[in-house]
Amino acid sequence: PGASRPAGDGPGAPGPAGPGPARSGPSDGGGPEPIRPEAGAAGEPGGQDVAERRLHPFTPLRRAWVPIAATVGILAQQGDRAARWMADLSTPLRLVTLVGVVLVFGVYGFLSWWFTHYAVTDTELRIRTGLLFRRTAHIRLDRLQAVDVTRPLLARLTGVASLRLDVIGTEEKDRLAFLGEKEAVALRAELLARAAGFAPEEAVRLGEAPQRELLRVAPRELAVSLVLSLGVWAALAGGIVAPFFVWWISSSPWAAVVTLLPMLGAVWAATVGRFLTEYDWRVAESPDGLRLDHGMLDRAHETVPPGRVQTVRIVEPLLWRRSDRVRVELAVAGSKNEVLVPVASRAAAYAVIARVLPGVDLAGLSFSGSPDTGSRWVVPVWWKGYALALSPEVFAARHGRLCRRTEIVPHAKVQSVRLSQGPWARARGVADVHVDTGANSTVTARLRAAAEAAQLLHDQAARSHTSRASARPDRWMTSPGPDA
Repeated sequence: PGASRPAGDGPGAPGPAGPGPARSGPSDGGGPEPIRPEAGAAGEPGGQDVAERRLHPFTPLRRAWVPIAATVGILAQQGDRAARWMADLSTPLRLVTLVGVVLVFGVYGFLSWWFTHYAVTDTELRIRTGLLFRRTAHIRLDRLQAVDVTRPLLARLTGVASLRLDVIGTEEKDRLAFLGEKEAVALRAELLARAAGFAPEEAVRLGEAPQRELLRVAPRELAVSLVLSLGVWAALAGGIVAPFFVWWISSSPWAAVVTLLPMLGAVWAATVGRFLTEYDWRVAESPDGLRLDHGMLDRAHETVPPGRVQTVRIVEPLLWRRSDRVRVELAVAGSKNEVLVPVASRAAAYAVIARVLPGVDLAGLSFSGSPDTGSRWVVPVWWKGYALALSPEVFAARHGRLCRRTEIVPHAKVQSVRLSQGPWARARGVADVHVDTGANSTVTARLRAAAEAAQLLHDQAARSHTSRASARPDRWMTSPGPDA
């Protein structure tokens, strides 16, 4: 076991260990006993007897708050009309109405929880939901992109967690919210083991894969990096100047307030929000990929799947370069995990990238800038920020002068190569070469000499074809042994 199953395996095909009853992961002891439907029940292909489980008993409370919050929002929107209607009711009738509303929504939350089940078979994770209209999601294990555990603040206080599932080829993520913390971790480990090809009994026995910490970002280091970010200062300046400017030209304080609110949101997201999200950032290596743990209020446990990374982006803001700090971002097909390292020294960041792009020597990349003749007329001043580097493993393009970004694409991940040349660029003898990846992202080598760009187009297509043919298959997990 270790190699993932081919993408062509159907949901009813036998797994690597052969057909057999699936077992759910171990529970934390706080949930209900498994429910076994009758063989041949609807939604059970082939009449397979599968153990189904319900979510944590905390879930009804969480689901009941959704319609309650919607009702409160509607009442607040109605304003005076709702206040007059409440004033016409006597005090006992108000209490009865309040209790009735809470009871109705509580029953809704309980029933929605009662009719939600999940089960793990040899080939898929099955999630049944719906009170009036039934919905069954069949998530093939060999199509799992990532399995992340998230712990919002209230969930952490009550000892529960949410399981978020990334599946190849889908935009929306399926969730199991909520499970007991131990049950969520055990189920995540079981899904990853089964996706790697382990037999059901072996997957349950393995449990959570061991990990080795590679990097930890101290809160002080994160705070200093935010202070040295020009984007943060630009957001602060805009949040202060824009409302006063609107007030000055409109003479209306309400117009200034309307302008201030979204600006405050932008400032919060760029400063405090980012600090809370990236607080205590840890990167660890495990057999199922790189694990990312971060967050002060809402704690997230994410996984970067091995072999699924399409692009690595190294960000170097202007004020970070003197201390040789960098930020590392990712483009992963089918996943929204974008940050690998929020801030670290260049050497530490390169060591982590080496786990994502094995065999790539980032320090050895030699970048060549755009030609002086022609480039300066197409993009004045900023043309010096464009550069290109090629190695036997990767295609790397650099752009930006104030905030320098270096984008690195393994040749095996290139889906298509394009050359573009506008009329002014054609007159100056330069062209752009675009490399498209499977994560709907494009890396562009801008302002290359026209002859060089044409040759690069054909050479890159050949390199990508050769690299895909010789690349190892994507694997979730490597079993321990001499070849691991």
